[in-house]
Amino acid sequence: MTEPKTITPKEKLRLRKRVKGKKPKFVRPESWRYFRLKENWRNPRGLDHKVRLMYKGWPPAAGSGYGGPRLSRGLHPSGFTEVLVYNVEQLSKIEPKTQAVRIGHRVGKRKKANILAEARRKKIVVLNLREVKETREKKVTKEEEGKTEETEKEANATEKAVEGEEKTPEEKTGKRKGRTGKQ
Repeated sequence: MTEPKTITPKEKLRLRKRVKGKKPKFVRPESWRYFRLKENWRNPRGLDHKVRLMYKGWPPAAGSGYGGPRLSRGLHPSGFTEVLVYNVEQLSKIEPKTQAVRIGHRVGKRKKANILAEARRKKIVVLNLREVKETREKKVTKEEEGKTEETEKEANATEKAVEGEEKTPEEKTGKRKGRTGKQ
């Protein structure tokens, strides 16, 4: 028996681009006439609407005949199919060659860090990857090694001075100033 040919994600994207190039760009009817209307598609609903009634000379309406190829439906622009993940166990079901992971927005920092580490280990693409902001550590570079202790003390003193500045009475009470500013 022969094995079915698997199509790579790049080939699926190429197919989608080729098919999409032959279709019209659907713009909102009358958007070329009124500047207040944007070009993004809205379905015509009027009783006598020319686009809805498919009058000759009017642009085509989006419909079932204009769908994309079945192979490339639901693909992310990167070529992978998206899979929503909420924990590390769900990563075991992912196929790294064809699927990419999107971490759910309700996942906390700790679990997200575990998911990212596991995804890196398994070489799984993460679509909504944002580096977790960790506590800033002072990275010592060659230039900073030459600094003396005096400059570091001065920097610390200025930071303490900024933190200990006096607040105005308005800032202390939380009241806003009026128009005159003399309240």
